[in-house]
Amino acid sequence: MKLDFSKPLYFLAPLAGLTDLPFRSVVKKFGVDVTVSEMISSNALAYNSQKTFKMLEKSPLESPYSIQIAGSDPDIIKRAVDIINEQDGVDIIDLNCGCPVPKVVNNLQGSALLTDLKKMGKAIETIKKYSNKDYTSVKIRLGFDKKNHLEIAKVCQESGADFIAVHGRTRSGKFKAPVDYDAIAEIKALLKIPVIANGDIDSKDKAKWVLEHTNCDGIMIGRASIGRPWIFKEIKEDLEAGRELVARVVIEHLEEMINFYGEYGVILFRKHLHTYSKFGYKNATSFRDRVNKINNPNQMREIIEDFFTT
Repeated sequence: MKLDFSKPLYFLAPLAGLTDLPFRSVVKKFGVDVTVSEMISSNALAYNSQKTFKMLEKSPLESPYSIQIAGSDPDIIKRAVDIINEQDGVDIIDLNCGCPVPKVVNNLQGSALLTDLKKMGKAIETIKKYSNKDYTSVKIRLGFDKKNHLEIAKVCQESGADFIAVHGRTRSGKFKAPVDYDAIAEIKALLKIPVIANGDIDSKDKAKWVLEHTNCDGIMIGRASIGRPWIFKEIKEDLEAGRELVARVVIEHLEEMINFYGEYGVILFRKHLHTYSKFGYKNATSFRDRVNKINNPNQMREIIEDFFTT
């Protein structure tokens, strides 16, 4: 699978507990170019966690498809890569160097790698050396407590990354600090490999502005797609999501959840319904209260159809 960076590519960002196979299969029908798995622990893969193996699964629609791993120990990363090498239909292995969550950081993974660039470089080199997939990529932030984005980006390129995605905040900026698009533009100007811009891109106008301002080779959207999986089509084709479309997508998403998780998918779907119902619906609060008590797939279908179509 060859990625064509001659025009901007649109990526779905990995979000733990949200961008699972059911969600990605829905988003894929709305023009996203590249989907990425939820962040997967290289330790869990190396030690044969069945739950983690299930997270590797992809929809037949997902092509190109990227699996994102977290890790820092080269031996463990190699074992995880060996397992991913056996998976068909995977085009990219991505190293997470951005996750700010303490339990990940405390294991010297995710954004903690930004505090040890030698270790980060070794992790990238390990993936590049042992992967049989077409691309090795890295998702980074601008730094840990302070920005050292150019140094980080340079190490990514020198260690063999084929492209990188840049979340325009430091680790200490979490998800609330203003996104520094100037810093992303500086990375793009420095590197020879493609750069994908990420952070607070939530509309067609914002996407257009970010691409022009940073000169990046694509954009990555995460949180803005939750409750709005059609956002990529809105950006690319001026789609306006009417009630009929929303109702159809919500039901389809529910069915995908049940297919993948069984009846437990109904419970997991509640958090998505909370977001879907935020966009201008009357009685959304009472709707959210009701769905929180529903475990039965048929009941859930009925209440969704009633709420989203009337």
